[in-house]
Amino acid sequence: MSRKPLGQVPGIYHRAIGDIVVTAISDGYADAGIEPLRNIDLSEALLLFEEKLRPVRRASINCYLVHSEGQIALIDTGCGPYFGPTAGQLQRNLSAIGIRSDEIDAILLTHIHPDHSAGLTDVADGRRIFANARLAVHRNELAHWFDDVEMAKASDQDRRFFFDTAREQVTPYKDVVQAFEGRTEVFPGVLSRPLLGHTPGHSGFTISSKGEELLIWGDTIHIPEIQISRPEVTLTFDCDQELAAQTRKKLFEEVSARKTLIAGSHIDFPGFAHVVQRRDGYDLLPEPWSYTMR
Repeated sequence: MSRKPLGQVPGIYHRAIGDIVVTAISDGYADAGIEPLRNIDLSEALLLFEEKLRPVRRASINCYLVHSEGQIALIDTGCGPYFGPTAGQLQRNLSAIGIRSDEIDAILLTHIHPDHSAGLTDVADGRRIFANARLAVHRNELAHWFDDVEMAKASDQDRRFFFDTAREQVTPYKDVVQAFEGRTEVFPGVLSRPLLGHTPGHSGFTISSKGEELLIWGDTIHIPEIQISRPEVTLTFDCDQELAAQTRKKLFEEVSARKTLIAGSHIDFPGFAHVVQRRDGYDLLPEPWSYTMR
């Protein structure tokens, strides 16, 4: 008698960008409510979910390996132990493709939120999980999350969830931090790109090789079912909601006009897609899955 499968195979997907290979690594997913949404009536938001046949708001959590010039960078580190059993799968999936944490040369953070940076450090003993990696993050992220004055302004919940977690995870890397600003080459073939609003230093990373390009845009959107067609919709955990919406609208205009391939932290795995303009707004077209790396 055959046994029924009880779980999924590892979440891994490779995509070539010229001579660079980008590997989408699933850290899992998190289910959440719609209460944090702003600039939309919640009843309307529920209707949009129903139209997409989505019973809940499920956020895919994607990280990306970049293989370039004999080195490996990891863009974001997932949730670690903070989001329960459906997330925190990064290390399992790295092992599935034979990559050890100490082989990672650089960690590139889109921003310091626990679903992106909480896989940096082992909470049990405070050790750096990526022992040989430097850490690249926008200067404004460090300035904000390590600012005691800003921390004092936050609610008790935000202090614990955002500020305490940021300090717990990032402090062990303080001697290997590269604080970038603007558009900076942070890894061979990888250029940082500030996409501000969600957090003070929220950034994307443009990967370019042999005329091909991919923009990993971090948390430009959290809820594809709503924010693609309604880019004005924000969430309570956007530090500057007006700027976040402006950044999103401008980026949609650009990537749709240029037909830029994008990848997102919270787009259904593996997260590679194009934004296309319609008469009534924008749509998201996931890139077709392929056996080859193109």
